Amino acid sequence: MSTARVQWPDKLSAGEVVKVRVLIQHPMETGYLQDFTGRLVPRNVIRLLTCTLGGQEVFRIEPSSGISANPFFEFHVRVTESAEFIVAWTDDIGVTGQHRQMLKL
Repeated sequence: MSTARVQWPDKLSAGEVVKVRVLIQHPMETGYLQDFTGRLVPRNVIRLLTCTLGGQEVFRIEPSSGISANPFFEFHVRVTESAEFIVAWTDDIGVTGQHRQMLKL
């Protein structure tokens, strides 16, 4: 099961543009590595990651196998009010994950 951590400044004010950092704990297997028996480890990377703030999508990415394990994403968003921030992702084998956190002014 993948988990996520989200970080933004402690003090926020309405209308401010803030840097949001998201870290997803995920192995991001490329499909090129072998296990100890010589068999290929099946590909399993995050296929889609979206971030929403107050129901509005503020970030979307479709990563590839070129991104390392435990991918880190950083972007800016304008904060207008206190709202719920949701990070959701789906990987190649269909496993979905979600992290919810309140962004308070």
